[in-house]
Amino acid sequence: HQTESGFTGQAMNTTYADYLIIARDTAKATERVARQPQIAREVDYYLSKISKVKTAEEFVADRRLMSVALTAFGIGDMVYAKAFVRKLLTEGTDSPEAFANRLADQRYLDFAKTFDFKRYGAATTAFGAAQKGVADKYIRQNLETQAGTTNEGVRLALYFERHAPELESVSGILADKAMTTVVRTMLGLPATFSLYGIDKQISILERRLEIEDLKSPDKLKKHVERFAALWDVGRSSSQPSLVASLFGNASLNGLTDASLAILTSARTNK
Repeated sequence: HQTESGFTGQAMNTTYADYLIIARDTAKATERVARQPQIAREVDYYLSKISKVKTAEEFVADRRLMSVALTAFGIGDMVYAKAFVRKLLTEGTDSPEAFANRLADQRYLDFAKTFDFKRYGAATTAFGAAQKGVADKYIRQNLETQAGTTNEGVRLALYFERHAPELESVSGILADKAMTTVVRTMLGLPATFSLYGIDKQISILERRLEIEDLKSPDKLKKHVERFAALWDVGRSSSQPSLVASLFGNASLNGLTDASLAILTSARTNK
């Protein structure tokens, strides 16, 4: 039987077969997710409110709106961290010293670019990227998350398919835990790969992977297929909680707004 997101949920299916159910008609799968009542309600709320937000302070004051926006960029678990989010929004992205530019995770920079109140002020939320662009990303994130409830490898494959063409260097892989997991699996690298020095990791990836190949749909498809096959080989030993953590921010969990304010201030003033 099929779930709302389009998966059969049959244990005998391979990761690649489950992935293809969505990949062959992503628009249809996305539409199914968008029609789900809870998703539709959150998207409607966001679109009805976002254009009225004129400052970073107003943005973080609306937890529900902020949750949709953060989730759209894959950082929804930071909704509790108002000081952290406010700092991203108010410092913008123009200065190399801006907080978003000092974080290794590309997701924060993408979020800050979309909601750059420092550069655009009250006009920030008038752009399509901050309105329908965020709504579309929110739906896609939910599609991938729901895929993961049936097969975690499918979530990783869909995530890789979406982000891989944007990569400019292997450094972008290492800055993203989920991407690193996909590439490490795809290349057959050992679990201890992440323990190597950063220079060694970069050297290995540069030898084993052509970044430009990821911009070719045909070559990207082959990479996804290889990942899916190798993922299934080690599937019996995979842990759902571990996979879920690849998309979270566990290192920041438990920090209060006050602690985050101190942390971000210290990092900015280094």
